[in-house]
Amino acid sequence: MATNPLVSGDLSLQKGPTGNNKSLSLKNPPTDSDQQHWLFESRGTYGIGNAYHDKNDRETGTKLAKFLDKPWKPLTRKTQVPPSVLSPYRFLVAIRLVVQFLFLSWRLQNPNFEAMWLWAISISCEIWFAFSWLLDQLPKLNPINRATDLVALKDKFESKSAENPSGRSDLPGIDVFISTADPDKEPPLVTANTILSILAVEWPIEKVSVYISDDGGAILTFEAMAEAVDFGHLWVPFCRKHNIEPRNPESYFTQKIDHTKNKKRADFVKDHRWMKREYDEFKVRINGLPDVIRKRCERYNHREMKEKKNDSSGLGEAAKATWMADGTHWPGTWFTPTTDHKKGDHAGIIQLMSRVPENDPVMGKDNEGKLDFTGVDIRLPMFVYVSREKRPGYDHQKKAGAMNALVRSSAILSNGPFILNLDCDHYIYNTMAIREGMCFMLDRGGDRVCYIQFPQRFEGIDPSDRYANHNTVFFDGNMRALDGLQGPVYVGTGCMFRRYALYGFSPPRAIEYRGIVGQKKKPAATLSPGRSLQAVRDQDHDLDTSKEEHPDLSLPKKFGNSNMFVDSIAVAEYQGRPLADHVSVKNGRPAGALLAPRPPLDALTVAEAITVISCWYEENTEWGDRIGWIYGSVTEDVVTGYRMHNRGWRSVYCITKRDAFRGTAPINMTDRLHQVLRWATGSVEIFFSKNNAFLASSRLKFLQRIAYINVGMYPFTSIFLVAYLFLPALCMLTGQFIVPNIDATFLTYLLIMTITLALISLLEVKWSGIALEEWWRNEQFWAIGGSSAHLGAVIQGLLKVIAGIEISFTLTSKSAAEDDDDIYADLYVVKWSSLFVMPLTICITNIVALIMGTARTLFSVIPQWNKLFGGTFFSFWVLAHMYPFMKGLMGRRGKVTTILYVWAGLLSITVSLLWITISPPDDLGKI
Repeated sequence: MATNPLVSGDLSLQKGPTGNNKSLSLKNPPTDSDQQHWLFESRGTYGIGNAYHDKNDRETGTKLAKFLDKPWKPLTRKTQVPPSVLSPYRFLVAIRLVVQFLFLSWRLQNPNFEAMWLWAISISCEIWFAFSWLLDQLPKLNPINRATDLVALKDKFESKSAENPSGRSDLPGIDVFISTADPDKEPPLVTANTILSILAVEWPIEKVSVYISDDGGAILTFEAMAEAVDFGHLWVPFCRKHNIEPRNPESYFTQKIDHTKNKKRADFVKDHRWMKREYDEFKVRINGLPDVIRKRCERYNHREMKEKKNDSSGLGEAAKATWMADGTHWPGTWFTPTTDHKKGDHAGIIQLMSRVPENDPVMGKDNEGKLDFTGVDIRLPMFVYVSREKRPGYDHQKKAGAMNALVRSSAILSNGPFILNLDCDHYIYNTMAIREGMCFMLDRGGDRVCYIQFPQRFEGIDPSDRYANHNTVFFDGNMRALDGLQGPVYVGTGCMFRRYALYGFSPPRAIEYRGIVGQKKKPAATLSPGRSLQAVRDQDHDLDTSKEEHPDLSLPKKFGNSNMFVDSIAVAEYQGRPLADHVSVKNGRPAGALLAPRPPLDALTVAEAITVISCWYEENTEWGDRIGWIYGSVTEDVVTGYRMHNRGWRSVYCITKRDAFRGTAPINMTDRLHQVLRWATGSVEIFFSKNNAFLASSRLKFLQRIAYINVGMYPFTSIFLVAYLFLPALCMLTGQFIVPNIDATFLTYLLIMTITLALISLLEVKWSGIALEEWWRNEQFWAIGGSSAHLGAVIQGLLKVIAGIEISFTLTSKSAAEDDDDIYADLYVVKWSSLFVMPLTICITNIVALIMGTARTLFSVIPQWNKLFGGTFFSFWVLAHMYPFMKGLMGRRGKVTTILYVWAGLLSITVSLLWITISPPDDLGKI
């Protein structure tokens, strides 16, 4: 028998473990062209990879269906940064590290005896900067890129097969969490638009549940969400019919694009105009809700007061209640605070805004000339309003406590094995984002992934991004690099969690990293998910995990007294497993296991959900300690992600071609600095807590540990940064410099370090995809934030740790925006804050020192030009970094507030007097 030398084996022998054609899947990816049909029908024998055919034309019994059976395909793939970029990048990092060490050695060996105090300050700062740079640079050495295959996801979970003959979706459920607390600070219209974008997401409708946590218990938020659901019955089918992107109506209708582009249906223009009118009316209703609610309350309170007066019992004047539309008292916070109805003291509320959807599609019809939804699924996902119970005397733990209440209530009501966490101003910009993130969770090895973090993208930022609000250096650089280690940190929003990981369990097949740099790997001794869950269910104390090397590695047991909640843990763990469709998939589930419809909700289930959001439920439990969102820090997001990584979980960074989510960020300088102050304060709290990465377990990779150490230590750089920013001014005022002489050795070291740093930055720009302007804005704001917000966070943290004193930096004066029509008007508003004091002092001191230093040199008998040029160069370096700060203080059209003139005058006088005191005039003609 003749054989084709390019082919090995017969089709009948190429079968995987399930009997399908899967064994060569990785080497021979499938194609969808008609070439496969032609090869089979014509029995062609040419080309690499062809099936063997007997030249005698004997039948082998192979059918076309078997020939076209698609092999196993992964849902994701990982690609390395090109070696042409990464290898020079690592080489330059090593070169700069060596040069930095040699430079510091040279500096230590050559002190400036004429100005030892200047030399001591400078060398201390430079040593710290080198250490800080190393902490920041080491985790960046292995950046990676990832891609997903949405077609493979659909083929695996939503296509007809032997296990799924109906083709019904076999995808797991997902619960989406939205958090809000104050409708005055977080406008209900913004939250409503976020909700609408979620209701229209591309995921099986019956497997999506949306929860909003209203931590203020405000009736305005409640009724705004009810209006959003009513409008959603029109908006969501409209989006599905015409494939609208984005599905946030405010964002969609304000886009300056041609909405008819790529729209094929003839009725799109009519539908678009009609929907725009409906949305305008919806906005009017939302914005008019405060007046509607207030008038309703006045009417009902007036009627109740008259009834009390006519009541012969004389019970006295009734409290001014807040009334719902059905004429009953609102159980949450009232406009007139009273007992049981004020912030921090109100009942728990759970309200299903939209009912549980049918398991089968519900097609619409022509709505009498308005919108024709024929052939469009008009179902909405289940939407639940939740306001947890609050009572005096309980520590409710702010946002972290609210998120844990959502975790428990959602486990009772829907129990989606995955949770998507979004802020109320972060909407879904890419309707396929959940599918892309789910590819990582459901792929081979996905059962070890605790969360998928998406990058944060922002709208409404000024075109120049004056204060680095986009933060692309962090989101496209640092986070992408961490993805090559154990995964990115959790940043509070745009994150998809595995519910089982949130419950404090260790991952299957965890790995320990031993040795100085974690070079020795070995499997960790962990319980399987089945044994762990059985121990929790039975409260088995024989399984003593308290002897683990780290407290985070022990088994969580104290979930509370809800048996229904404890029973839901095993279900969520099983439903979140990958599909066991390949021999390499560990801890998988069979295909078709999630086809059964969701059981209907009954009164007993809802009552249990109310119980688990009560204020006393967390007493004597591990919630906030090792289960759910972790308490004890204003940056509970970072701590929560760290705890998961510390147990051996890994996370994944999912960058989609179209932004997954978009939100808003403060463009005003004061608001931006206070935002950074909050983040830095949380980092200081982490450094002084048990969540310091120095105390991490052996399951945390070495470079991941370095990254978390940097998270806790970066605010302390501000102490050295402030000192270093004053150094040029001190050099100019005293006529001294940080080195004895500005000679060739000093300049050579300075030149080499500058060039290597510039080349490293260029290569970072290359592999991260950011722009040079974005990198420079980040450098500028690093100096501005480091000399203000970071320093304030360090002072605040030290006072709290050492003296137990908690202070806060608040705004002392405000001015309104000048132009309401300008979307960037807030950029020019100057709100004075105590955070301005230090950077303003740095700027004025350097300006005054430049003038005085120049005058000193010009009128000296023996001018020292080299020291003047050195001091001038570094002063301009400081002022170049502080330029956005100075520009922000000018406001619009260069207007300067009075307080700036006062500060400038005081500082100029102080600096002048200090200079005269340090270096008084003498007989040598010096000034």
